Amino acid sequence: MAQNAKITVHPSYETGDISNRLFSAFLEPIGTIVNGTMYNPKHPTADEQGFRTDFIDALKASGLPAVRLPGGNFCSAWEWKRSIGPKEERQVALDPAWHQYITNEVGHDEYLQWAQKVGTEPLYTVNMGTGTIQDAMDLVEYTNHPGGSYWSDLRRNNGHEDPYGVKMWYLGNEMDGPWQLGAWDKNPEGYGHKVLETSKAVKWIDETIETAVCGSSAPFMEGFPAWDEAVLDKCYDVVDYVSVHHYHSAPPGDIKALLGGSLYYEDFISTEAAMIDYVASKHRSPKKVMISFDEFGCMVRPLQELHPGYGRYNMARNHYKFDPNRKYVLHDPDKMPEFQFPGGDMLHALANSSVQLALLRHADRVKIGCATSGLGIIASSNHDHVWKSASHFAYMQLLQYAKGTSMDTKVESETYDMPGYAIEDTSQYTGKEGVNYIDAASAWDKENKRLAIFAINRSEENEYPLTLDISGFEGYKPVLATSMTADDLEVKNSFGNEFICPKDVTDYTCEGGEMKLHVKPLSWNVFVFEG
Repeated sequence: MAQNAKITVHPSYETGDISNRLFSAFLEPIGTIVNGTMYNPKHPTADEQGFRTDFIDALKASGLPAVRLPGGNFCSAWEWKRSIGPKEERQVALDPAWHQYITNEVGHDEYLQWAQKVGTEPLYTVNMGTGTIQDAMDLVEYTNHPGGSYWSDLRRNNGHEDPYGVKMWYLGNEMDGPWQLGAWDKNPEGYGHKVLETSKAVKWIDETIETAVCGSSAPFMEGFPAWDEAVLDKCYDVVDYVSVHHYHSAPPGDIKALLGGSLYYEDFISTEAAMIDYVASKHRSPKKVMISFDEFGCMVRPLQELHPGYGRYNMARNHYKFDPNRKYVLHDPDKMPEFQFPGGDMLHALANSSVQLALLRHADRVKIGCATSGLGIIASSNHDHVWKSASHFAYMQLLQYAKGTSMDTKVESETYDMPGYAIEDTSQYTGKEGVNYIDAASAWDKENKRLAIFAINRSEENEYPLTLDISGFEGYKPVLATSMTADDLEVKNSFGNEFICPKDVTDYTCEGGEMKLHVKPLSWNVFVFEG
């Protein structure tokens, strides 16, 4: 018999303000996400620039707040100047990061104009691998300066009279990673100094902008968090964010490890925040640098061969391998291959949402969150159509209701233990004890007198009796209760078949500030109260 579970939220215990960028997305031209999903001049819905309007309309309807673009690893060798001006004069380039040809049909201006069409804020990544400080200065001048200079007038001549007004600039991508072109893994102080000079220079061009410096690409990095500290110590006074990434992996069939992965994100965030505050104290600075978690995801990965006795895993050596049979690929946007992630929709929805709940619980320090699969979550697509996966609905409920202030959310429930495991030599997870089967976060929109509680039941077997104690919110009554689950974990939504979606919950009681109901196994649940 499953024990009663309880979630308590009280108005006296706040965590921090929720940024409107917290539930954003990440875009990188890998495979067909740009050439095929975003851009296909032959698609029936293509506009005058070749952008698919079915994809644009779906994203625009979602209210997606921001997108980090034009990429991650791709950016460390991309020369933006090759991608502007008349398309017939643009240079085709090699992308060594993903072994593909970049035609630059979608270039700097097109990325920003696409974002304008979607109605989302572009968060721009600057090449700090092969790029120079001058390149970054020219880029910001071209993008944001009104006119009267060479680069700003060139933008106007290229057809965009007004400045784009990009506010957020990432100074590099995963610069601690040996897989990155122009990596700084061996010289964090050098990278920190380059960021110091670059951030200073671009802010003198546009003093309204914000900048982010790269922190660790994963909590497994050999230098974490010492590398981050050495970098930030050089540039603390001129940056606003530290950018971090993580992709959580779980073995096939281990649902508890998959849905418990949010705990590792929380460990990462807590360590990074402590490092930032330590550097702030060294600088005697009242300024508080925030965290941008601008790449994240959860996935199932088969266990790989381990190499015990080799000493600490040498990530650099592992990436200095060269395959003479590997070929560069040209992606034809009209020949978009059919691809779907393995497994059904429901576990993807729960895994992604569990990370977003972790970000919400740390909204006092995490101000930007970009889901790597965010565009595909909001608008799943193939060559012909766009539809809503199960993940879409959870994402939309967070966008709609996770507003205002993140609240300290107390959970009492049955627990389980996660034994430690290693996917491969790098991705080694320590065990966790006492993991709550009920995962929850909450948001209080004071202006609209609205409290939202989000809850996941991680159990595969048990339906839990759940009490929501909001007695401190006097006069608040339930206005929405929904639950989303799937009897078959292999089922996927598809075009015309969006049957995994939130369903209204009516079988509950609410008296004396306590709502009582049952939550189904492996379910996503949202409860909204208004006063």
